[in-house]
Amino acid sequence: MRTVVASRPRGLFAWLAITLATAWVALVILLPLASVFIEAFRKGVGAYLDAFRDPDAIAAIQLTLTVAAISVPLNALFGVAAAWLVTRFEFVGKTLLLTLIDLPFSLSPVISGLVWVLLFGASGWFGPLLDSLGIAVIFNVTGIVLATILVTLPFVARELIPLMQAQGAEEEIAAVTLGAGGLQTFFHVTLPNIAWALLSGVLLCNARAMGEFGAVSVVSGHIRGQTDTLPLHIEVLYNDYNFVAAFAVASLLAGLALVTLGAKAALEWRLGREGAGAGRG
Repeated sequence: MRTVVASRPRGLFAWLAITLATAWVALVILLPLASVFIEAFRKGVGAYLDAFRDPDAIAAIQLTLTVAAISVPLNALFGVAAAWLVTRFEFVGKTLLLTLIDLPFSLSPVISGLVWVLLFGASGWFGPLLDSLGIAVIFNVTGIVLATILVTLPFVARELIPLMQAQGAEEEIAAVTLGAGGLQTFFHVTLPNIAWALLSGVLLCNARAMGEFGAVSVVSGHIRGQTDTLPLHIEVLYNDYNFVAAFAVASLLAGLALVTLGAKAALEWRLGREGAGAGRG
């Protein structure tokens, strides 16, 4: 396999392309992101901190953390199981499974919320039955969790599948040949090999779970202090012309995105170093 080595840019066209790419990134990413933090601190640190003392803001933060704490581990478990199944076995419907895993990427977030309303809403397929049993899904934390799970389902699986395909199953086969059981093989061979990619997928899944707006908006009912997550709380503040508070809360989500990006870059660097080390070995 031929290795392609990157070289320094040469010539006017290369530098022009770099300049245009940098300017475009600054225009569509850095400038809007900077404006969020500038507006958040426009009236000083005191006004910024006041945005987080509001009981509705505290409730939104708590709900956002709760939803992420439930949906992310479930999608992590699904991602590991799906990646293991897809990369270690050939079976009828494998292509369909891969397509379904990718479906939330192309599905509108609004539809991702609407499907749960059609299933569990008051006039939905199972709504009347659940209502007779006193079980609430829509306009409830349960519905928010379901919508978030659907939207974030592919992230962990799509981080693991390419890695596990590239690694192959030789080490796992060797472990089984030496007498290791299924759980021993998973925890001592498979999991260590995918740990960094798994953490990367979890970070992306968590960032999307906390920042999801469309699907959550459909199923939440926008009940202040009860079913408003941080993105929905930002919308409420903005519609109330409380711009400083809206941008202050938005800066919290933007900060989360930056931390996630930094952590992911660190993980990719670590994976690159380990891969280079393995190549030299």
